[in-house]
Formats: sequence, structure tokens, C-alpha cells
Amino acid sequence: MAHNLSGYHRALDLFEGLVAGVPRDGWDAPSPCDAWTARDVAGHVTGGQSLVRALAAGEPQPDVNGDPARFVEGDVLMSWRTARKECAASLTPDALGRLIPFGGLGELPLGDYLEAYILEPLVHAWDLARATGQPSRLDPDLVHHAFATAQVVAAPLRAKGDLAPPLPAPRGADEQTRMLAFLGRTA
Repeated sequence: MAHNLSGYHRALDLFEGLVAGVPRDGWDAPSPCDAWTARDVAGHVTGGQSLVRALAAGEPQPDVNGDPARFVEGDVLMSWRTARKECAASLTPDALGRLIPFGGLGELPLGDYLEAYILEPLVHAWDLARATGQPSRLDPDLVHHAFATAQVVAAPLRAKGDLAPPLPAPRGADEQTRMLAFLGRTA
């Protein structure tokens, strides 16, 4: 079965562009993620590439939430690019067809998971942009897709304490602002 991973790759490209735009002294800036710096956000998403690689290989998943900066020690951009390249190499047709657990929703092929995984790098791209003073306007097509995913996965994430409660969106807010508010962020 063929998988359309173009959205996934576009979200990763967006994130990488923001990582590349962080000034040298910007990595300690606080982020919209409670108690995380810009480096922690970058580490979390970089660790996510290790998580996807583990899923592709059927190996144990690393904890990407505890001490996420450990995934980007030293040169953050180089750490990100290395993790992304290693992850991409693991996404063989067999790996994309591998059934993986998807929370309380059962199992699904890794390729289907990655089609929805856009949410993770996209939202954290916004977090990184906000933390480091970069433009935070996201791709509207990716936002639309990610917002639909967020509505499916939010309840279990909130139950585990991995996602903030939703905030009210301003009247007449665009979809990006509504998605961010749903994810507990003030745009």
C-alpha cells in the first residue's frame, strides 16, 4: 500500500527551517511548552525521529518527553539533520506497512501513523518560532490536517498529562489560532 508522506515531509522541512533560523544564543529561550526551552522543543521533535525509527524497526520507543535536550546536545541543527536522515533511511516499504500500537485506538500501519504525525512537528515548529522570535505562520493545509488529528488524539494525551487543557479561541479566529487554542496555546 502506497502512503502519501508529503505532508509529513513538509512539516519536517518547516521545522528544520526554524531550527536553522535560531540564533546561537537563542536555545535557552523559554518556549510556549511549560518548563521547556527552545532547545527542549528541538530535542523533543528530534527525539521524535528516533521514536519513528524505533517504530519502523519494531524496537522499544525512547522517552522523548523526559529531558528532551539530550537529543540535541552540541550542534542542534546537526543533531536534527542526523536524526532525520537516519529516520528517513528506516522508512522502507516493509517498515511503513508494519502495524504499530496507536494508543487505545488499536493498531495501524506506520505509514498511516506518519500521515497523521504531521501534528507533532507542526505544532512544535510554532513553539520554536515563538520561543525564538521567528515568523510563526504555519502552512494552512498542514494546519487543517493537523487540527483534525488533534481532535482524535487530544483526549488520551490530556488524560496522560502530555497535553494542556484547551483554551477558548478568540471570536472569528483562523484555523491555526483555533488549533493552537485547542492544544492549550495562546497564539
